[in-house]
Amino acid sequence: MSLATAYSRAQSGIKSPPVTVEVHLSNGLPSLSIVGLPETAVKESKDRVRGAVLNSQFKFPRQRITINLAPADLPKEGGRFDLPIALGILAASRQLSADTLSRYEFVGELALSGALRPLRGVLPAAIAARDAGRILIVPQENAAEASLVDGVKVLAATHLLEVCAHINDIKQLSPVPRQAQTNSDFSLDDLDEVRGQHHAKRALEVAAAGGHSLLMIGPPGTGKTMLASRLPGILPTMNEDEALEAAAVASISERGFSVEQWGQRPFRTPHHTASGVALVGGGSNPRPGEISLADHGILFLDELPEFDRKVLEVLREPLESGRITISRAARQAEFPARFQLVAAMNPCPCGYLGHSNGRCHCTAEQVQRYRAKISGPLLDRIDMHVEVPNVPQAILRAPSEDAGENSATVRQRVEVARGRQTVRSGKANALLKNRDIQQHCRINDADSHLLEQAIDRLGLSARAYHRILKVARTAADLAGEKDIATAHLTEAIAYRRLDRTSSNVN
Repeated sequence: MSLATAYSRAQSGIKSPPVTVEVHLSNGLPSLSIVGLPETAVKESKDRVRGAVLNSQFKFPRQRITINLAPADLPKEGGRFDLPIALGILAASRQLSADTLSRYEFVGELALSGALRPLRGVLPAAIAARDAGRILIVPQENAAEASLVDGVKVLAATHLLEVCAHINDIKQLSPVPRQAQTNSDFSLDDLDEVRGQHHAKRALEVAAAGGHSLLMIGPPGTGKTMLASRLPGILPTMNEDEALEAAAVASISERGFSVEQWGQRPFRTPHHTASGVALVGGGSNPRPGEISLADHGILFLDELPEFDRKVLEVLREPLESGRITISRAARQAEFPARFQLVAAMNPCPCGYLGHSNGRCHCTAEQVQRYRAKISGPLLDRIDMHVEVPNVPQAILRAPSEDAGENSATVRQRVEVARGRQTVRSGKANALLKNRDIQQHCRINDADSHLLEQAIDRLGLSARAYHRILKVARTAADLAGEKDIATAHLTEAIAYRRLDRTSSNVN
């Protein structure tokens, strides 16, 4: 009787828990059984492994083979265990040296020919292998992704024979060099392409500097979508932890992760027909939704009132917590969801309320019903509400040199402001907790009285009170001021124009 052990990684949310692959050969009628809560794709691996072993000119043991995937209570899915199962069988049958297997972790799906096929979720496995202090062996197509993780030794192979030759010290696999990490090689739409809308551009700068959520209200064709699409170009550069977390979410998604996306802040634009599951994630085997795929990036919801109200309500908790937990009868998964919400909407059903052409004939009741599609609690969680009015034709015809600042210029100010926030509190202003607000967002007595009057007149909640202070703190950071001045506070108050009790319909 023989026993061999190999190590691999499962997938649970963006975590990659360890899995020990134990292979036991014993006397009896030839058979192969896999235990340890395997799902269908894992159970089918016995046929893939058998074909791969035989077509690689190894002998497949004609004994009773038992494969245990431990821990037994962790669900196992996909073809990622094919490679460690094959190596365990070869080691247990003494066709492969078992002494060095404990130094490695293996993930990879096998073709019947023995070739290694790529899979999703390699980046979380690389992070976990680094933390465990083991060498990770992956398919060649996943090598670039795995090598993005600093501190892990990655080996890549194209065939089972290459892995066996490395384990038997016949021909060593070369370590994969770490990918050059750059986030400056991709092009983004520039802010100077948006004509006019200086107030909205200023609000976009404030939102980028502090990580604040933003709602733009205006008639069709005034540039709301253009402004939102320019936001990634003025956001601060992602640090390595943010880039790794965003890449890990993309890695386990259906589309997977490409190394060309490294360092790019996600910009997700789901259609207004999207379901709640599409936004927050779900499925029998939970997968990340749009809010997780927008982690450390932007979730842009165009035509906000056209979304189903129940769908919008699922955003309330993630906006506060930055995480989403998906619970199913058999399993539970947690995904990060630290996204920046940017939304756009028309002021009324026809879209032309307040337009200079006077073509709007919506009644006050119709407008109120239209805006009521967005619940008060959700609106309360959006830091800034900005009006985007119609742009005069004279501005549209103006020369391109009069378009205003480009994204690079604005981004420099945003980087400096975000740097001040990081030094002061270690986080963006939008993430400040109540204790942080009391410490870093102090205002004088006169400004306190001004804010109290605004709260009474607009009927603002305590949450809106704190959000005004955080936006004012960001405005002060952009101005390079240590303390919040009256001008910063009044600017922040002006960004609460659509609060439920203060929305006046003409």
